[in-house]
Amino acid sequence: MSGQAVVTGIGVTAPNGIGAHDYWDAVRGGRSGIGPITRFDASGYPVALAGEIPECAAERDLPERLLPQSDRVTRLALVAAEQALRDAAVKPGDVPEYQMGVVTASTSGGLEFGQRELQKLWGSGWRDVSAYMSFAWYYAVHTGQISIQNGMRGPGGVLASEQSGGLDTLAFARRKIRAGTTMMVAGGVDGTLCPYGIAIQTASGELSPCTDPEGAYLPFDAGAGGCVPGEGGAILIVEDRDDARERGAPQIYGAVAGHGAAFDPEPGCADGLYRAARTALDDAGVPAEAVDVVFADAAGRRDLDDGEATALTRLFGARAVPVTAPKSMTGRLLSGGAALDLATALLALRDAVIPPTVGTRPGRADDRIDLVVDEPRPAELGTALVLARGRGGFASAAVLTAP
Repeated sequence: MSGQAVVTGIGVTAPNGIGAHDYWDAVRGGRSGIGPITRFDASGYPVALAGEIPECAAERDLPERLLPQSDRVTRLALVAAEQALRDAAVKPGDVPEYQMGVVTASTSGGLEFGQRELQKLWGSGWRDVSAYMSFAWYYAVHTGQISIQNGMRGPGGVLASEQSGGLDTLAFARRKIRAGTTMMVAGGVDGTLCPYGIAIQTASGELSPCTDPEGAYLPFDAGAGGCVPGEGGAILIVEDRDDARERGAPQIYGAVAGHGAAFDPEPGCADGLYRAARTALDDAGVPAEAVDVVFADAAGRRDLDDGEATALTRLFGARAVPVTAPKSMTGRLLSGGAALDLATALLALRDAVIPPTVGTRPGRADDRIDLVVDEPRPAELGTALVLARGRGGFASAAVLTAP
């Protein structure tokens, strides 16, 4: 074993693309998946837009027994996991079942499933509530279902640090790989696009009331008024570098070089984000000047974006490194958002191109950072820093390096 954890497979379910290829094609082309909420009548809510994922063929191919016992988001997680395993050329039986583990991030499990069953409880009575309610809305359900579906009995876990959780799963996976586990499935697929979920997110005060998809989510923009909710995320296959080469993995996207986590004691503070980034760079043994691109948390609220820009300037200096926020094309996907940023960063390292931030215009962007807008930017990329903040004070950072 080399002791270096690498990513060999990527699975994506996003509002602007199912599968890494389609998603990456959309992101490079600046194509957004944000539009009016269609899942339910949102006319009485202060938010009208979301990054919804239309039903895809891969969902219909899942075992029929799963449909009555799973939430939509869980099914999307299963689809992403299957894509990632296929991308890494891993088949059942290739790896001993106790040497394959799963860790996912989740904010609430299957919230839409839970809302539906609670409506039955108060509407027609307890006898109509599904027995699957016992686990389908539990936040660990994605880890459990992926494990069962793929016969994985190794280390398992779930991280509930909201957006930060997508990065924290990568650190969990790396620890298990270094401890001798052969393969880890890691990441997050999340979303709460149902009346209950939108009510919860609206209460945070972070959602944009704008009804124009092109102007609703504007990271680091002078006119930023909040973010747009969304659903989806990414699942990654993590292995030891030598093990991956020995089994003939078709590709290595990049190495998990460093991770850092911190906590912001007061809302809006970005000191934790700075400390998490500093810790991740130290963990990777990488100086700040070696970072080629930053995938920002990009809250889309002026005070929070100002704090992040301050942290980036403190870390690198003014306009010292390109910054991007591809989530401007998907909305914020809760714990799925940072996992999707990891996948996007790995694809950017592979193809030597920085995807754009859409919506925000150069003349309105925070001039302290070099925000990549409108068009993708070709660049020699060896190291990417991915940042994430989770509601409640969580802050995380991950350093990825080219293989």
